[in-house]
Amino acid sequence: MRTRFGHRACAWHSGRVLAIVCPGQGSQSPGMLTPWLELPGVGEQLAGFSRAAGADLVAHGTTSDADTIRDTAVAQPLIVSTSLVALRVLLGERAPADVAAVTAGHSVGEFTAIAVAGVLSDDEAVALVTARAAAMAAAARASATGMCAVVGGDAQEVLAAIEAAGLRPANINGGGQVVAAGDLASLERIAANPPARARVIPLQGGGAFHTLFMQSAFDAFAPVAAAQRAQDPRLPLLSNADGRAYPGSSGGSGAHGSGADVLRRLAQQIVAPVRWDLCQETIAALGVTGLLELAPGGVLTGLARRSLPGVETVAVKSPSDVDAARDLIARHGTPRSQENTL
Repeated sequence: MRTRFGHRACAWHSGRVLAIVCPGQGSQSPGMLTPWLELPGVGEQLAGFSRAAGADLVAHGTTSDADTIRDTAVAQPLIVSTSLVALRVLLGERAPADVAAVTAGHSVGEFTAIAVAGVLSDDEAVALVTARAAAMAAAARASATGMCAVVGGDAQEVLAAIEAAGLRPANINGGGQVVAAGDLASLERIAANPPARARVIPLQGGGAFHTLFMQSAFDAFAPVAAAQRAQDPRLPLLSNADGRAYPGSSGGSGAHGSGADVLRRLAQQIVAPVRWDLCQETIAALGVTGLLELAPGGVLTGLARRSLPGVETVAVKSPSDVDAARDLIARHGTPRSQENTL
């Protein structure tokens, strides 16, 4: 049986379907790694991530101020590292594919998701996202651009107003939220004339991500991604491009898509909009019953509460959320013996 999204319905006979989702840029906050460092093994894990990133992520996650960690070159590897710390604390020696039925990440969170799916090791994912972050930060410095969130209003009217202002939709998040990006004059136009029944909220830092203003970042990062060795995903992995799981190949290998294709799309994502609304539609179509957002969580579970009614959610923000997250995994995680197909 195929859903309207073009992939077969999942065969989870337990009725329990767990999704692991991974937050994107803007979810960081000063000191967010401090409580995690009190847990055994986290210091060693973060030391490895710091070597992979060529930066002191421990300092950035404990003592750096909000302005420092808002810098794209810092924020992206810091967020991915924090998410991966939470993942390993929650699962221990278990592989994510042993409990999760599907994974997805929002924008830079896709780098966490590919580690969840086994495409890259944790250290490799941190190293690769550091290259992306440097390229995007350089592109942002090259032109005066920015982003704003448009919240509420009719979806089609919002998109029309974004286009009329000379902007592009960078993130279409669902739940009545679209992030628009472009030059500063265009951002001023939509702020002065917002769509009906909508609020325009300026977003600090960064640049016009996921638009053609990032072309130089794509040009710099694409060959780096292409040169990276990658494994095929070990569980269904949703793409920000269209919300679909990567298609499997015939013959048994690459059942959840090609690692090389995943990295190619990760590069293209730099200049293409994030369709989190479509990711959520696929999550709903797959019958997900529990949604776990890795640290620094909160944004994606907030969207899910509006777009995925009936799905139980847990956002991991600190170690105080670990027990609730493990309980969600225990009740919604898919036993390895119950195979799923897409």
